[in-house]
Amino acid sequence: MDFLTEYKIPVGRWMKAFVDWLIADAGWLFDGIRVVLDAVIAAILVVLQAPHPLLAVAIVGGFTWWLRRSVGLTVFVVLSLLFIINQGYWKETTETLALVVASTAVCMAIGVPLGVAAARRPWLMTAMRPVLDLMQTIPTFVYLIPALILFGLGMVPGLIATVIFALPASIRLTHLGIASTPTALVEAAESFGATPWQRLSKVEIPWAMPQILAGLTQTIMLSLSMVVIAALVGANGLGVPVVRALNTVNVAMGFTAGLAIVLIAIVLDRLCRSDERKAR
Repeated sequence: MDFLTEYKIPVGRWMKAFVDWLIADAGWLFDGIRVVLDAVIAAILVVLQAPHPLLAVAIVGGFTWWLRRSVGLTVFVVLSLLFIINQGYWKETTETLALVVASTAVCMAIGVPLGVAAARRPWLMTAMRPVLDLMQTIPTFVYLIPALILFGLGMVPGLIATVIFALPASIRLTHLGIASTPTALVEAAESFGATPWQRLSKVEIPWAMPQILAGLTQTIMLSLSMVVIAALVGANGLGVPVVRALNTVNVAMGFTAGLAIVLIAIVLDRLCRSDERKAR
């Protein structure tokens, strides 16, 4: 068996050479991406942190009532946010939300068009499927290393790692929704002279909207699951106290920070999921 390991395929050296080439010849591109993403995250943080925490809770509570018309859900959202303020994690929560909002926006902006294109062209989905499987199964730390080298410490490498991990959900569910549009609906639209764009906007996307919203919810949940990983590369947020608690074996800090992450996940899930009462 030694002959199988005597001449190793230099995959690691090839990847290192590729990353070195990116740093040398495309460093300006990654610097530009970092500046843009930093600006986007900073703008989201300004919006989230500008109001007083209690005013922000009132705004979120009012939005919850307007969106869901549920007293129980509104009370739960308000109490969850008040608990987070009480535990002293409001600033970290806004930083986590900024990361989640930015990564979700990037995932949906890329994933929905790719899902639509894949539904229209089966060969494209066949080509993307192994890549999507790789993005969700490869250990996060593998692609976190080049992200750290290319973008440095901070929120941006955490955002990039989150996008890589969460993007497949939006692509797969959008593809599922568009591809499952009944043939009779598509043929009816075409018989009335609908253009491809009209067919997409008036028939396929409305039919696929529950799946697209499910992709949005899954993307948010997957982004929240990455907050601890993002904290390891310098991203601020609720992952920081979790990592600190792990390093110091602080059970109390780890539990309260973890509970805050869980509450934010439940709140976002309830707000973003499609209304089952209106489902077809």
